Amino acid sequence: MKRILLQLCAILWFALLAVGVQAQGESLGAVKGAIRNGSARDLSQFFGPTVELAFDGDKQSYSATQAEFVMKDFFAKNSPASFEYDHQKTSAESIQYAAGKYIGKTGSYQVFVQMKPIGGALVIDSINFTKE
Repeated sequence: MKRILLQLCAILWFALLAVGVQAQGESLGAVKGAIRNGSARDLSQFFGPTVELAFDGDKQSYSATQAEFVMKDFFAKNSPASFEYDHQKTSAESIQYAAGKYIGKTGSYQVFVQMKPIGGALVIDSINFTKE
């Protein structure tokens, strides 16, 4: 009886883990879509309480509200033509990283997005745009 209960617990644990991994992948996909569409509003849905934004090495931390305005301004000046991830990775601490290429009307940028779990949700910790 104990063995069956243990097996049931293991199956439940793996099922919950699979759902968590899928939800995290969906978050990165939604972030990619928001950047591809140039939607600061959609992107801000994933901001943590503070977000570090960097443009060509100039890093600053912003509140989620301020970061939305900064991204809105960036997208207005550099409307997107395309955006795709080149690489995605998850660390042992469940921090997710994605690197990709953003092509806008003023040029191309390498983009690095870092998301971390806070309170059970995966939120954007930092976004770095480096002009090519």
